[in-house]
Amino acid sequence: MHKRYLEENRPTLYHQLVLKGTIKTYLADLNEQAQQRLEAIIHQMKKNEGVTEQLKMRDQMQWVRQMNSIRQRAEEIIADELIYT
Repeated sequence: MHKRYLEENRPTLYHQLVLKGTIKTYLADLNEQAQQRLEAIIHQMKKNEGVTEQLKMRDQMQWVRQMNSIRQRAEEIIADELIYT
């Protein structure tokens, strides 16, 4: 996603990275940062919203709904913070 963003919105930076041969490293580093940030945000949201293993045992469907909501919101945050900047 970030590669496409660079191509469309930051072509100079994109071409510099390609010419230097560092585009893959740059994108891999960004991906790693995004994954770590995603896990941290999900963990914090689970804690704040009371999504626990006890909820999972008691009401699996509710746990799945809440986890899907958390993951979707966390991915939107990551997209705003890292991908489209």
